[in-house]
Amino acid sequence: MSWWDRTATLERSLIFRWIGWMKNANTADPDIRRRVTAVIAHRRACRDERRRWGPTTQPLSTPARPRGPIGGLRLAPALHKAVVLGAVVVPFLATAVAIVQLWQWAVTWADLILLVALYVPISLGVTAGFHRMLTHRSFQAHPAVRGVLLVWGSMAVQGPAITWAANHLKHHALADKPGDPHSPVEGLVHAHLGWLFREQDADPNLYCRHLLRDPVVVFVHRTSLVWIALSLLIPFAIGGWTGLLWGGLVRMFLVHHITWSVNSVCHTFGRRAFETTDRSRNQWMVGLLALGEGWHNNHHAFPRSAVHGLDRWQFDFSALVIATLERLHLATNVQRIAPEAITRRRLG
Repeated sequence: MSWWDRTATLERSLIFRWIGWMKNANTADPDIRRRVTAVIAHRRACRDERRRWGPTTQPLSTPARPRGPIGGLRLAPALHKAVVLGAVVVPFLATAVAIVQLWQWAVTWADLILLVALYVPISLGVTAGFHRMLTHRSFQAHPAVRGVLLVWGSMAVQGPAITWAANHLKHHALADKPGDPHSPVEGLVHAHLGWLFREQDADPNLYCRHLLRDPVVVFVHRTSLVWIALSLLIPFAIGGWTGLLWGGLVRMFLVHHITWSVNSVCHTFGRRAFETTDRSRNQWMVGLLALGEGWHNNHHAFPRSAVHGLDRWQFDFSALVIATLERLHLATNVQRIAPEAITRRRLG
């Protein structure tokens, strides 16, 4: 049986199961809407792939569209790989230098404070901004807060806002199935960072067309280079070369690998509280370091939820920040899952 036949069979099976659930459940349930949305996105993705590859499983001779990792720029495949390699290797080498400094007591408290002071907001830009607000629409933020979160997310050097959202929505539509951009099914290293070297991003017109009409999002997306430069210039202006080392490159290294651990570690190690169609797991260490993103099985069970730490003991700093913004009337329409829905879905 070909790959396309297996995909079609799987899709039909899931659709029939979901139809059965909808007969016995309230169709307004956010979880039901999520599953139907996932089917639609999956069908669109398969149709798009068929258009690119044709009726057989053999690639056509047409060249792949070059990936544009920075703002609106389109880079040739070789140049794109060089840029990604630099973004991965340079922070790693800088972190090695920082470890030597730390061992020799050549680091000051000011350097470490600068590291934390930049790590937290920039990580929030990814977790609360790019992920929960932009991609999953878990809450609506005041325009000023929305812009700040998107700028902070851009400073993480993980790609422009719209590209980040499109890739993540494709991940949810095809989680741990053929076409998933970063599934550990293809290897743990691939899920962690190997997928970044592929030459094509998810198509925003397919996965997040509405973002292309948002002027704030488009502006931040197109000016990504500016925010990346500021993420390095600010610590340099504050702390000089050691400020650049700790607040710039070491911070970039930590944000990169902790975020990528959600893709790799949280689809391989940990516990599952809910039955999902993927391999997502809850991992407490990633939950702490990634400001709540490590409760990944919870997230895949309820993607629109602004809260990932569904149990009292599951610390979710990003959810606390969103709740604080809500109390200050800077965030509205915060999506939360009813306790009854959580109990109904929970394993065991």
